[in-house]
Amino acid sequence: MQIRHTLGQLLATLLLRIRQLHQMIRGADLTDEVTLSLASHQPVARTDPRYLSFSIDISVLAGGFWWEGALDVKRGLGTLRVPPLSLTSKKLDKLVQLLGPAYLRIGGSEADKIHYFNKPEDDEDALVLTHQQWDELHDFIRRNQLQLIFTCKYGLFNRRQQGRWQGDELVALLEYTRAKGYNVEVFELGNELNAYWAFHGLTSQPRAHNLARDYDRFSALVHSLFPEAKISGPGSAFWPKLGETVKPLSNITPRFLASLNTRLDIVDWHYYPFQSDRSPVRTRRARIEHLIDPKSFEYFRRYSHRLSALRDRFQPEAELWTGETGSAQCGGQPELSDRWISSFWWADQLGMGARLGQKVMVRQSLLGGDYGMIARLTLKPRPDYWVSWLWGQLMGQNVYAIDSSDPALRSYLHDRPDNSGQTLMLINLKAHCVSAHLPAELRSRISHGYEMTAKRLTGRRVRINDKKVRFKGGAVRLDQFPQKTFSGTLAAYSISFWCCNIDPEPDT
Repeated sequence: MQIRHTLGQLLATLLLRIRQLHQMIRGADLTDEVTLSLASHQPVARTDPRYLSFSIDISVLAGGFWWEGALDVKRGLGTLRVPPLSLTSKKLDKLVQLLGPAYLRIGGSEADKIHYFNKPEDDEDALVLTHQQWDELHDFIRRNQLQLIFTCKYGLFNRRQQGRWQGDELVALLEYTRAKGYNVEVFELGNELNAYWAFHGLTSQPRAHNLARDYDRFSALVHSLFPEAKISGPGSAFWPKLGETVKPLSNITPRFLASLNTRLDIVDWHYYPFQSDRSPVRTRRARIEHLIDPKSFEYFRRYSHRLSALRDRFQPEAELWTGETGSAQCGGQPELSDRWISSFWWADQLGMGARLGQKVMVRQSLLGGDYGMIARLTLKPRPDYWVSWLWGQLMGQNVYAIDSSDPALRSYLHDRPDNSGQTLMLINLKAHCVSAHLPAELRSRISHGYEMTAKRLTGRRVRINDKKVRFKGGAVRLDQFPQKTFSGTLAAYSISFWCCNIDPEPDT
């Protein structure tokens, strides 16, 4: 199995290289011309200050079943058990602080199977979240300017028990949390409850009206101990091309929202644009040609519009969040999700989500799996980490509408975080340079920029303005990179951020 997988990856890389060489020979001097246009001079959306957020899967935190090294999937989980994650590393603190402030989500498939503090007598292999792990987690959150999103245990019910959730186990966790003075900003009940049929069997799949009744009980319990906490739901999983999985079995979001008596603070959903080879459902495999195809990115727009319409109809005061997203379901695709080629969808989804009104984007994951922004075993940052770092440095909360005449050149415009101007993010998905024609009022204000590239799409290392990016004791700053002047020409397969100064005040 492993040999066949490796040979497949080598063949895909070879075919890509042949295609790139063919394009270079056919048009060595080819440069497409693309026009950008400002749809409005006023912001069209505003994100949460912690827009770019991330998760640590509860399997990684507590030592459950995980993906690294696993070639298969069993009931929505990897087949290899990992040791509990230590959150006391100073290097991890520094890496996280470079991305902050942010929300940290603790969730994942085993959130519905885990036990809080005490192991059941009849299950020696049970996954348990210990007092020490919970304490270390809150210390980690405090040190690193994080706020916690916690996925509470729903449990593995059969149909006769659904709609009768009591939360006895959760009470002990909440009471301990309050007694210790810890805080949880956002609570959600269960992980991808519309996909229980895939993870836990057909008889475990909750029906929408029963889930709504359980959520009403859940919200009342949480607010009895944490009255200021936000409630998020339903966190349904959406697949490319399929949407909310299989109708009518698990297309539960519309009826769930319609049946709720509880007011949600957040309507959230989960989305992966691709599936890894481990995934039992593969509507769009994680392959090189898909990862650079702009058509692959557009399903996020479609489902975001759908969720927004449901929110407006049933929970108009709630915010819309992408509660979990990563490059490829089931741990990411080996030798692709941890490479430069996986940064394009991420940069684009950050930009598109902000423009569509998503307040928060939670990346699966901070570390762990092939899709982790940081390698779990070595704590080495991957290309997606550096895209995230530049986003946090340069893309602020106010979002403007800017459009491109070519779908392979993606464009997004935000105010700078310090309100000193704007930043234009451009993503070139073409194998050759692109000449970008900007509106005059934007082009005249560009002072400098930061262009991210790599030697090859499957490369592990990235460059910013042709300088290698390295993590050296946490001392990483924008002024360590030479400033790049905007010429209008964008490098092949690049992600660039261009700083636009504020218009000078007219003379009076």
